[in-house]
Amino acid sequence: MSPGGEHDYRGKDQGGRPDDPYSTLGGTRQTRTRLPDGDAGLPHARRPVRTSRSLLTITGVVVLLVAAIAFANRGGGSDEDAAPGAKKPGTTGSAPTAATGTQPVQGKNGTIASGFAHDEQGAQSAAANYAVALGSAEMFTKESRHQILDTVYSPAAADQLRARQDLAYSAEFLAHLGLDPDGNAPQGSTFISRTVPVGTKVLAFDGDTAKVAVWYTGLIGMSGQDSTKPVSTTWKTWTAQLAWLDGDWKVTGASESDGPAPVPGDVAASQSDAISKAVEEYGGFTYAR
Repeated sequence: MSPGGEHDYRGKDQGGRPDDPYSTLGGTRQTRTRLPDGDAGLPHARRPVRTSRSLLTITGVVVLLVAAIAFANRGGGSDEDAAPGAKKPGTTGSAPTAATGTQPVQGKNGTIASGFAHDEQGAQSAAANYAVALGSAEMFTKESRHQILDTVYSPAAADQLRARQDLAYSAEFLAHLGLDPDGNAPQGSTFISRTVPVGTKVLAFDGDTAKVAVWYTGLIGMSGQDSTKPVSTTWKTWTAQLAWLDGDWKVTGASESDGPAPVPGDVAASQSDAISKAVEEYGGFTYAR
């Protein structure tokens, strides 16, 4: 299924689901060893007498470390207080993973973060949180899907997408994932769809508009003893066009591509009941740049 095909609900410029039924944005896919005193290779050599100058040096280092830890742990701060090399608003392109010093967004619109800052950091935070919402299991039921659309997208974009997404989440498509026509999992099974942002990148910024890429990993599948669609991981990049509307960032268009994907690790897959329990016990995050 390609963008613009049978199950496309956004189109290439609107974040349409690519040919991947598992796209997770909406499923449209000490031991201490004591050494002998003295130098190695010189048996029984005596340890040099520690001078007062050495003690003063060590004391100074400890004081600096304590000060650095206290500085790193304090909240708030201005741009000058941000981690060295942290990206400041007004410069597009890649940014380090170091904290910016900006406090996380506090607002909520239902379960989705809102009230993002009117700058590049705010645009990145909005894109990351919107990716999480669009990749959630709630996208597979009609009522909650419409609520997410109205929260994440601009009114004009949401109006265009609503009917198209309802067609994309057809009974046939839901059945392919093991869900009933209403998007519910069979009794005794848990449908899992989660998006976990790994990083964000500003591709363009012009005050009231922004283009932000979100690199993420996702979980999607059915956890249950009789499941034929076990939970698997995917790696994708979601790129959102954002506009500042009514005091917040809203998505006006989006697209998605595969990767970058790392080499799979050697951790053995867990049993389905362990996955179901983890999803129930571990809540999600509010993402802030």
